[in-house]
Amino acid sequence: MPGDSMPLQDVFCFGVQGSMLSRAKSSSKRKCQDVFTEGLDTECTPTDLIQQWSPGHTRQHSLCKGKENDGKPFVISRRSRKRKDSICAGISWDHLPDELILRILIFLPLQDLLKTSVICRRWHRLAFDESLWQSVDLEGVSNMGLALQQVLKTGVRRLRCPRSFINNLHLTGTCTLQVAEMDLSSSIITTPILESILCSCNLIECLSLEGLQLSDNIISSLAQNWRLRQLNLSGCSDFSAQPLGHMLQSCTRIEQLNISWCHFNSNHVKSVVNHVSSNVTHLNLSGYRDGLTLDDVKALVTRCPDIHTLDLSDSTQLMADCFPVLSELKHLHHLSLSRCYHIHIASLTDLRKTFPKLHYLEVFGLVNDSHLSSLKKENPGICINSLPFSAVARPTPASVLGTVGGYSMWSRKNRLRFTL
Repeated sequence: MPGDSMPLQDVFCFGVQGSMLSRAKSSSKRKCQDVFTEGLDTECTPTDLIQQWSPGHTRQHSLCKGKENDGKPFVISRRSRKRKDSICAGISWDHLPDELILRILIFLPLQDLLKTSVICRRWHRLAFDESLWQSVDLEGVSNMGLALQQVLKTGVRRLRCPRSFINNLHLTGTCTLQVAEMDLSSSIITTPILESILCSCNLIECLSLEGLQLSDNIISSLAQNWRLRQLNLSGCSDFSAQPLGHMLQSCTRIEQLNISWCHFNSNHVKSVVNHVSSNVTHLNLSGYRDGLTLDDVKALVTRCPDIHTLDLSDSTQLMADCFPVLSELKHLHHLSLSRCYHIHIASLTDLRKTFPKLHYLEVFGLVNDSHLSSLKKENPGICINSLPFSAVARPTPASVLGTVGGYSMWSRKNRLRFTL
């Protein structure tokens, strides 16, 4: 097709002129035998051109004037007035409205979109329009401080950049960032830079800071995000119990909370069980060994009766007497008690009566392979040790990492993704 390598205005002109040329060729065949062509060399309006540009075929009248024409016929033809719509009007990108160009740019990948931003000032403005930068994936980018700073200025709503190296980021002004979902898990980022980002956010709904070094200021800034629904602080450190309790008490909409394996003491654990939102349905409170007691479990069950998924793994203070307490959770669907070594295997038989809605049970470290098959027979309908990794509040569960959906964030993919 001619339009593959032609500018937009050339493509349009090609279609119009092509039809005119075909009509000119067909008309020239009919006039090849016309005897009138010999006397038209001095005419200012040649018949061929008139017929080519005229909208229809005009009938020619030949009159014989005798001596005045030396016996040659005289041709009378009417000059056609050129119509504006018959002239090929040039069409360029500059004539297209911003809305149409944005509808085109939305299909470009990240690298190509950045290339268009250097064409001119107008294209730079359109390339960084807020509508194009609603969701961005910058996973694994090194030295991405300046890039992240530019992305945050575009009004990004969904930002995924786990395992990234973030430096030289300077947010100026007091404007509020528009981020609603953000994943910074396992990134290399200094605490002051992280503070500058989170202190500018109050619209966050889903957040993952897994493995990062935090501060009391960061935890306090999270308290202003009243829309927070999913929070992953697994493996975080360097914040005290009091701001943690205040943050959990302020964020009353939290449904999924992963606060496992943090650098906690018993005061941190009590702040969680006494202040966590009663709307929590998925909770991971594993990894606290001697820090989680039966009294903490009682306080948690009383405060959050609608828990569906509960992970209390590596709580060595728990014993079989926790089952009557946990049985108060009428909607318990998934229970993890891995490496709770004081729970005897005999207490795991016939759990269907204790937990009628239980479907998943994780008891890694309590049951060896020789007893696993018999335990499954004694608990029909319960999948035992089938999910070794917790997916509570995690943006990308370990079960899908490395797969086709491994770049999703809370079950949705980001539109703009950086690829090497």
